[in-house]
Amino acid sequence: MRTMLALAACATLASAACQAADPLRTGTDAVRDQALSDPTAYAVVASLSTEVGPRVAGSEAAARARDWGVAKLKALGFSKVHAEPFPITAWARGAESAVLTAPYGAGLAILGLGGSVPTAPDGVEGEAVIFRAYADLLAAPPGSLAGKIAVVTQPMARTQEGSGYGAASPMRRSGASEAARRGALAYLVRSLATGVSREPHTGALNYAPDATKIPAAALSVIDAQKLDRLAATGAPIRIRLKLASTSAPATGWTVVGDIPGTEHPEQVILVGGHLDSWDPGTGAIDDGAGIAIATAAARLAGAPAHPPLRTLRVAMFGAEEMAFTTAAFTAAHKAEVGDIVAIGESDEGADNVWSVQLPAGASGLPQMRTLAASLAPLGIFVSPEPARFGGSDIAGLAAAGAPVVDFRQDASRYFDWHHSSEDTLDKIDPAQLNQNVAAWGAFLYIVSHSDVSFRPQPTAAKP
Repeated sequence: MRTMLALAACATLASAACQAADPLRTGTDAVRDQALSDPTAYAVVASLSTEVGPRVAGSEAAARARDWGVAKLKALGFSKVHAEPFPITAWARGAESAVLTAPYGAGLAILGLGGSVPTAPDGVEGEAVIFRAYADLLAAPPGSLAGKIAVVTQPMARTQEGSGYGAASPMRRSGASEAARRGALAYLVRSLATGVSREPHTGALNYAPDATKIPAAALSVIDAQKLDRLAATGAPIRIRLKLASTSAPATGWTVVGDIPGTEHPEQVILVGGHLDSWDPGTGAIDDGAGIAIATAAARLAGAPAHPPLRTLRVAMFGAEEMAFTTAAFTAAHKAEVGDIVAIGESDEGADNVWSVQLPAGASGLPQMRTLAASLAPLGIFVSPEPARFGGSDIAGLAAAGAPVVDFRQDASRYFDWHHSSEDTLDKIDPAQLNQNVAAWGAFLYIVSHSDVSFRPQPTAAKP
């Protein structure tokens, strides 16, 4: 109530006087400014990237990441820190190779796609059919690829908001099953990447239940371009592919820690990133950065000098890359949805936030107008468009009714390195990382230090 009265009073004052009269704005700006020079986020991502490194869900490294997460949250002052186990299927990469055997011999740089079945020990070899557009593969008739290897070489578009990745994802996710429906022995896809290098980018696939499971891998951008040029000559192209992947039942863990609210501890603002990563790099931008941003922002917003009224909760989700976290975390926390004030996930690297999408109808709330004013000096706009996604790990809780916030980062560089051996700590700009912390910290401070509600309010009955 005190906050609402201050906000109402501010409406009649000049801007500078309003800020002075509004303790919520003053506190928000203080957290924002402190975040810009706070070393916590970079220290967290450097520790995870260096001391744990790559951490595929279900691996020994993932268990080390779990222990690292528990220790890190405790060391940073979080309480009720624990790991929540859930069953997964652990996919492990084995020896891999791809060789061009015609029109001449040459190696191809590949990475098997997560979840791919292995080839026979001697591999699989066949004529390669090059599709320069994914739509051309979909247009191929049943049986047309019998005994052949399908190769899609369509490039991915570079976009600020990352929409190029969403548009290209079906090539990786569904391409193997589409090729199998047409009789293919195996499937290769140009890496979903915006950079031009010989480092392939991996990622998960999804086998359709009505299609044969065939081995699948991602080609480096440079090798995909070479195959395009070879196909243009009309020369026959043959490829031999070997994948020795394995899958087995395993356990994943999501690590959770709280900064309890002093007045309404049952009301929770949940933020996080995913703890697992792919194996070629060290998982710095995907998603060590998200872990660091969420942790540092919650710690600043809920500091002992200004304890939150509502609980701030950080989750380090344990198996995002193979999409195992969502169902497990939703099942474990669905009963709490009514007490969740807001949820959000950071999972798009470490470059600057440029826009924030709030729950539907929230941008006009007094507290969110305060947020917009506080974020403006960071070059961030509060979008009039409502958040529609927010992150794959929180999608189940969002569908169950938890209000979602989505901080949109500049993804112009992110997919140069995403899911590749180049996902390493040197790609993180500490100043841009801290801009993220400032944005999230401002939001978390406002929501945890006020009575703002993002849920639809009941309308008064007409007389």
